[in-house]
Amino acid sequence: MKSAQQPLSNLQVEMLKLFSRQLSEEDLRAVKKLLADFFSKKAMDEADKIWEEKGWSEEDEKKFTEGHDRTPYRSE
Repeated sequence: MKSAQQPLSNLQVEMLKLFSRQLSEEDLRAVKKLLADFFSKKAMDEADKIWEEKGWSEEDEKKFTEGHDRTPYRSE
């Protein structure tokens, strides 16, 4: 079976270059933290943008955190 090959993204290419040599465990942890912090900030920035676009308030936040909006299930 032939697998479909997709070209690497620019991020994947840069990561391969970065990790083409051995890193110490300390450096590896630091890089992982750096990446986690970067993507966490991007996610928070996007969430803040959506929050502003929707015009949500602290009252809305309270509703979100206290709400129980799960789908009700019946046992038959």
